[in-house]
Amino acid sequence: MNMEESFSDSVYADEMYLAESELSAFVGAVTELFGPDLARLSAEDWLDESDLIDDPPRSTSRDWRAVTVAASARLANRLAHRRQPVASTDTKVSPIPLSNCFVVRVLF
Repeated sequence: MNMEESFSDSVYADEMYLAESELSAFVGAVTELFGPDLARLSAEDWLDESDLIDDPPRSTSRDWRAVTVAASARLANRLAHRRQPVASTDTKVSPIPLSNCFVVRVLF
């Protein structure tokens, strides 16, 4: 193996490490916040987004954070569609007792 191939392999290994770290952090955060089912879907989204970025596949530098941002946008979209508010027929609003109000307790 010549010096150029060795350097090239090193650069690609570094990029792989950065990608794995970014994906791992993203999946860990999604798992913690939303559970394993959404984490699995988000990991798939992350991998899909990594295929869609403009850089050539064997580029020496990729913006993995941009991949995470795009996958996060997909997650936000998924959550927004999942949590549509249910219309209620009850239009009465319960008053908040003044005893629960911090300002009232401080002032009086």
